[in-house]
Amino acid sequence: MSAYRIHISKDNLMFAAGHFVSYDGEKVEPLHGHNYRFSVTVEGPLDENAYVFNFVTLKRLMKRIADELDHRLILPRDNPLIEVELQDDGGVIVRAQGRWYRFPQEDVVILDLPNTTVEMIARHLCDRLRQELAARDDAAHISAVEIALEESFGQTAYYREALA
Repeated sequence: MSAYRIHISKDNLMFAAGHFVSYDGEKVEPLHGHNYRFSVTVEGPLDENAYVFNFVTLKRLMKRIADELDHRLILPRDNPLIEVELQDDGGVIVRAQGRWYRFPQEDVVILDLPNTTVEMIARHLCDRLRQELAARDDAAHISAVEIALEESFGQTAYYREALA
């Protein structure tokens, strides 16, 4: 069986974001940030143009998805150790292990994730790409997508999802 795939790794596929992660069952890291870089791989048969998918279109989609997280605080919705509370005045209060923070809501992205580890953020990027591709007629033949997300040099998580 043969297969085709394309891979994009460009300088603009990056975002700077803050987060904190729970670990070891009951601990929460201090608030900190990373300059995340990512790449994307798309698999599938060739279309009528002999493309798996158009590089330019994929780069634009991924840049738009990256911009959703750029210069934001990324918070998990479903972490029992990190409490996220939306305020009526547009603020977000975050509590974790005796510390608390208040942020403007426009500076925060709350993700439907159990933690904001690099693995979970890679999954989020993959989910967002899958949503974008599902809305396009020219992507119906795509069979799999993979995100490689580097949170710092030498630390990369991969998430791959087969599509129906």
